[in-house]
Amino acid sequence: MSDAIGDDALDRLFREGRTHNAWLDREVPDDLLRRAYDLAKMAPTSANCQPMRVVFVRSEAEKKKLEPCLMEGNRAKTMAAPATAIVAHDVEFFEELPRLFPHTDARSWFAGKPQHAETNAFRNGSLQGAYLLLALRALGLDCGPMSGFDNAKVDAAFFADTTWKSNFLMNIGYGDPSVLHPRSPRPAFDEFCRIV
Repeated sequence: MSDAIGDDALDRLFREGRTHNAWLDREVPDDLLRRAYDLAKMAPTSANCQPMRVVFVRSEAEKKKLEPCLMEGNRAKTMAAPATAIVAHDVEFFEELPRLFPHTDARSWFAGKPQHAETNAFRNGSLQGAYLLLALRALGLDCGPMSGFDNAKVDAAFFADTTWKSNFLMNIGYGDPSVLHPRSPRPAFDEFCRIV
């Protein structure tokens, strides 16, 4: 992989990709959600641990279940979005490691160590959530990731009797560019970075 991707791809993924809060009345096919996951799962996680779990909320009944978990400012845009991903992680992801990382006993690194497992699940699941956002953008969709919700309520409503824990939500669809605010400032490299 010695060649950089072109400016069109960089624009879509980064320079022109925006967080959307309003949506065009346009369906998001299930196939695009599947394709986005299939791209995101190929990106790196430590020991290929793959802790991200996702529930794509689409039906009216499931949206109604999600609605009371949201902060007031996030309700209308989420109810209007064609899909909302509950990006979660499995704190017992290590049970899959014999299959996902078969060349060593990686399960033993985490089994019986709940804090270590939770830290790794959250870190790698967050990475995978970001990969999913970029995969969705790469396939022509827009996203609106957010934190304004009650994790405990979401977990009770969607993940009861599982080892999954919610991390963040991401509305998905075709954004309405006519209501975007101007892009907020971004810091310069030398402000927030050092090369040592």
